[in-house]
Amino acid sequence: MAAAELEKVREITERVAADYGLEVVEVELRGGGKARMLRIFIDKPEGVTHEDCANLSREVGAILDVEDVVPGGAYTLEVSSPGLDRKLLKPADYERFKGSLVKVVTREPVNGSKNLEGRLEDYLDGRITLEIPAKKKQPASRVELQLSNVERANLVPEF
Repeated sequence: MAAAELEKVREITERVAADYGLEVVEVELRGGGKARMLRIFIDKPEGVTHEDCANLSREVGAILDVEDVVPGGAYTLEVSSPGLDRKLLKPADYERFKGSLVKVVTREPVNGSKNLEGRLEDYLDGRITLEIPAKKKQPASRVELQLSNVERANLVPEF
């Protein structure tokens, strides 16, 4: 699926999601042939219900089929919440989850490491600040890094 087609799926999904007060977190197409899976991850502040997923799946699936947006025939549509370890993909995610525990993998090492885990203290002007807890031989520290250096970031579930 070309980037333009995936963007069209995202546009349709965001339009329908807005009617239900839902945020589209991510849209991805995986696999090939008859094993293709179109995954849509949605969220809302009070949490996603099974009904939210079913409603969005039904409406988006119908539009995609009528408009023949997904080329190549068969695919499976899956709509779900992003889970407790959701990805942080856009600046608004970093704003929303300030104070949360996060795991960050960087493109370039920061203080000798590409894997950081700490409390998301702040997000401002394309930079995030992490409060890294003390470990065996390392004292607690504060790390600032450019969002452009973040390869991926996820929430770390806390119980």
